[in-house]
Amino acid sequence: MTILRQCELLDLCRSSLYYTPQPVSAADLALMRVLDKLHLKYPFLGARRLARMLQRQGHEVGRCHVGTLMRLMGIEAIYQKKRTSIPAKGHKIYPYLLGNIAIERPNQVWAADITYLPMAQGFCYLVVILDLYSRKELAFRVSNTMSSDFCVEALEEALARFGVPEIFNTDQGSQFTDEDFIRPLEARGVRISMDSKGRWIDNVFIERLWRSVKYEDIYLHAYATPHEVTAGLTRYFGFYNTARPHQNLAYRTPDEIYFRTATLKKAA
Repeated sequence: MTILRQCELLDLCRSSLYYTPQPVSAADLALMRVLDKLHLKYPFLGARRLARMLQRQGHEVGRCHVGTLMRLMGIEAIYQKKRTSIPAKGHKIYPYLLGNIAIERPNQVWAADITYLPMAQGFCYLVVILDLYSRKELAFRVSNTMSSDFCVEALEEALARFGVPEIFNTDQGSQFTDEDFIRPLEARGVRISMDSKGRWIDNVFIERLWRSVKYEDIYLHAYATPHEVTAGLTRYFGFYNTARPHQNLAYRTPDEIYFRTATLKKAA
């Protein structure tokens, strides 16, 4: 089979087959670290205003390059807009189910999201499965690519350790609309919910988690590899779940809220 025919079947541009990816430059890595901090502090700012802020700090960078780095990092301004994360072509999109629902018990609603993590040299991605009622981290995985594989691994661990939620909510990103991610949920009868137009506010819970993770662990350590990041986050999430008081939980820990019934504790 010719290369041209193979590319047609896979819906790939033939020129991309011969392209050798270039590593991210040290200057761009430094910019991405600053961008990440600015995004956590001002999540409502887009590429245009972030570029202006970077210029005021002495960085020679334009709006287009800032937008390119934001896409590479997987971040975007949080505000009410016409489209959410773009799903992969052909993937099914599920309706949003959390409107006018009071979240009042553990395992009622789980959520998942992905964030960018800077390292000493390079970067990686983190996915977390979160129980929205208790804010408990149920499972996480670290990867150097934005594929669906590490998301599926985190999901399967959470289901195996903590049972089955009533509703599972994500954005419309291709990692979460992938059949490998959807199949375990449908097999267990979980109602799948995906953020729709105007539901930007649902990111607030997970954005608070990202801020805690980065300022209390990632930015304090110069992790060199995804393996070191995984080891560090294993320690941090142990502290986060069992010892860190949460203001929104009346200064109790996520484990104290999640394991409030003997049934859940025995099941886990």
